[in-house]
Amino acid sequence: PTAVWAAPTPVALDAATAQRIDAAAVEILQKTGTPSASIAVVRDGEIAYTQAYGQARLGPKAIPARPAMRYAIGSISKQFTVAALLLLQQEGKLSLDDKVAKYFPGLTRAGDITIRQLLGHTSGYQDYWPQDYTFAAMRQPTQPAAILDRWARQPLDYEPGTRWQYSNTGYVLAGLIVEKVSGEPLYHFLERRIFEPLGIESVRDFDTEPLAHGTVPGYESYALGPPRSSGYSGPGWLFGAGGLAMSAEDLARWNISLIDRTVLSTDSYRELETEVLLKNGAGTDYALGLDVAMDGPRRKLEHGGEVAGFTALNVVYPD
Repeated sequence: PTAVWAAPTPVALDAATAQRIDAAAVEILQKTGTPSASIAVVRDGEIAYTQAYGQARLGPKAIPARPAMRYAIGSISKQFTVAALLLLQQEGKLSLDDKVAKYFPGLTRAGDITIRQLLGHTSGYQDYWPQDYTFAAMRQPTQPAAILDRWARQPLDYEPGTRWQYSNTGYVLAGLIVEKVSGEPLYHFLERRIFEPLGIESVRDFDTEPLAHGTVPGYESYALGPPRSSGYSGPGWLFGAGGLAMSAEDLARWNISLIDRTVLSTDSYRELETEVLLKNGAGTDYALGLDVAMDGPRRKLEHGGEVAGFTALNVVYPD
């Protein structure tokens, strides 16, 4: 379906605060040469401010950025993959403590690694994507199963549960488990169970639709050179690890649901937001698809995202 351009949310912030936000955003774009940015601010459980800055598309036919436009959110997508698994756990269709071998028995040490360890980055599976943004092979299409065949059949980088090491491979596997248990594509499950109930209408499967109408094109620059089109990874590479694009305002709607706890059960939210501990008891500063920390007296849930041409950051103060 074509994108519906929603009118900007009425400003609930005072004018001085909104002006400070605008000035900070414009200053950063000028200093960095970034073509555009889009923001959304939540306060007291409501979307208080949305704004976009710069040019969504550079010349010769430049297009100004608008708040309704869609940006790739990269690894912020991981918390949605986690939410899908938590919903399936609530229904008794799986447990996060299930061994990978229950679903994909042919992978390395599948009988020793749990779904929870995939989501907390403590499984030991090699990360297929340790390079920044893209590497040469990512320009060609692939299948998530092919990623597992190449990277999840290698020897583990460490014993499960003994280290924290970011692994997109684990989230590709997690997405495939969602599909196997639910009987439907990962994106369709997310659309039906999360996005539609929350009124998130701008979301698209960026993995397969990077050029969907309303999606801002990605840009990159080298050294002191000007921004240029970044191109895109081939379909199949992003999947459960970083496959979503949406407007900042719609991502804020998900943040409000985290604060109000409207999608998952209380127990599921506790699992989503609880720091993962290693076998020796050491903390990891990571929960399930979320960085967790204290910012002064406030609890903070955070995750960044990076795919070709885009960077994103999502920070929630749930208390």
